[in-house]
Amino acid sequence: MTRAAIYARFSTELQQERSIDDQVALCRSYADRNGLEVVALFDDRARSGASMFGRDGLMRMLDAARDRAFEVILVEALDRLSRDQEDLAGIWKRLNFLGVELRAIHDGKADQIQIGIRGLVGALYLQDLAHKVRRGLSGVVREGRHAGGRAYGYRPVPGKPGEFQINEDEAAVVREIYASYVDGKTPREIAASLNARRVPPPRGRYWSASAINGSLARHNGIIRNEIYAGHIVWNKVRMIKDPDTGRRVSRVNPPTEWQHADAERLRIVDQDTFEKAIAIACERGGPAPHQKRRPRHLLSGLLRCGCCGGGMSMKDERKGVIRIQCSRMKESGTCENRRAYVLGDIEKTVFDGLTENLRDPALIAAYVESYNAERKRLAASMIAGRDRLERQLARSKREFERLLDSYAKGIAEEHEVKDRLAELRAERKRLELDLLAAEKPPEVVSLHPAAITRYRQQVECLSEALRTHSLNGDQEPAAAFRELVQSVTVMASPDGGPLKIELRGRLAALLGHDVFPQARVWGGKVVAEEGFEPPTHGL
Repeated sequence: MTRAAIYARFSTELQQERSIDDQVALCRSYADRNGLEVVALFDDRARSGASMFGRDGLMRMLDAARDRAFEVILVEALDRLSRDQEDLAGIWKRLNFLGVELRAIHDGKADQIQIGIRGLVGALYLQDLAHKVRRGLSGVVREGRHAGGRAYGYRPVPGKPGEFQINEDEAAVVREIYASYVDGKTPREIAASLNARRVPPPRGRYWSASAINGSLARHNGIIRNEIYAGHIVWNKVRMIKDPDTGRRVSRVNPPTEWQHADAERLRIVDQDTFEKAIAIACERGGPAPHQKRRPRHLLSGLLRCGCCGGGMSMKDERKGVIRIQCSRMKESGTCENRRAYVLGDIEKTVFDGLTENLRDPALIAAYVESYNAERKRLAASMIAGRDRLERQLARSKREFERLLDSYAKGIAEEHEVKDRLAELRAERKRLELDLLAAEKPPEVVSLHPAAITRYRQQVECLSEALRTHSLNGDQEPAAAFRELVQSVTVMASPDGGPLKIELRGRLAALLGHDVFPQARVWGGKVVAEEGFEPPTHGL
């Protein structure tokens, strides 16, 4: 008899588990009438057909199809496999290549025309369903109920979907935030105060400035959320599924599509305080960092705190001297490094180290030679490991095929090979995952003939710009610096202590690869970090 597998699926947790049983019973009845032997059953419970991601049952079925475990797949309807045109066509194409026939109980054997039509119908169904859901949510908002997630300061009313009531403990925190903001405190100062008192945040472990200030485009955050003024705004964003990852990501809708509704019972902050806070937020607001045409300073975006690993930003400017400080310490008070550093001293230390230790091209060539020697050693080890995994995988596949063939020819009974086949299948999957996880042997790199000259010119250009104090205003040397340096980590040290900096650079411009010795600048000298790459002392 022709071997067949059954696949069943239902979409949401709101549907009954019995849906799977009904689909399986229907497929089994079809198999009995058509002389098919059901040898496998796969299902996905509470999984949407809009994507293949998260469909473990579907993935196991496709793996079994590659193993030639059956010749036919039975489904109640093709939309059980997928409602996405691309996914449904891809599944059918792969099954067709493997010689596995796809049959739908109500439509018979699937062909190219059916796949195209059913894929289109499934996609239109999802689109129509989305419109109906949004229509229903729109009605919820018109009734003064909430159609989105729960905002900080509220809790749901039991037995009344979409209705919320004020959580007085959290509401007191919201009123405190607004009062402090109107009094002139910044979101960073407010967040630091809340964290110091261990006030539970809306999510995560700590309050941050962004949680308080929010986004101007999305009207979220504590300060910008209109629900605290008794006004519900819905449809500010829409969710779109990333076709490559299956994850839902948000996109901001134009304000003309936003829907508004009054909900005075949800007011936590009086109107006057809310309007003052919004006015202050608009006055303080400016372009987002990624919208700025260029960094304000040479090291902008490159500085890292050696204590917590977070970024560093400007603390203040006095008589033309700019001081920087850990951003996490400023915004949420979660970093212990409270020291402020003079930006000019850091720039000079970095450039003195680069100029003194990296100007000689022979050092770069020595590093590349040492780097390649280490890569060759690692490559030999990796190749040996991959060869061992490939041999084990081939042996496991051969034994699996031998047992399966003996069962198909009637030499062995099912109970004699069933357990061993399951073990071999699990072993094969493990070995395949190990092979995927195994790193590929590193490639040997070499310097471009003109690279050393170009690098020397870059360093000389940077040195001259630093000497003439024209670095920040000249885009060419600044761009050259950013091409060579990946990050500058300021190590935590007591006030008055020596400046300690860890420099991580990239030699991609020279080598064509993302390689560079992790280096430290100790008072102006750069040495290779032991253990990160083959040590090249003096570099």
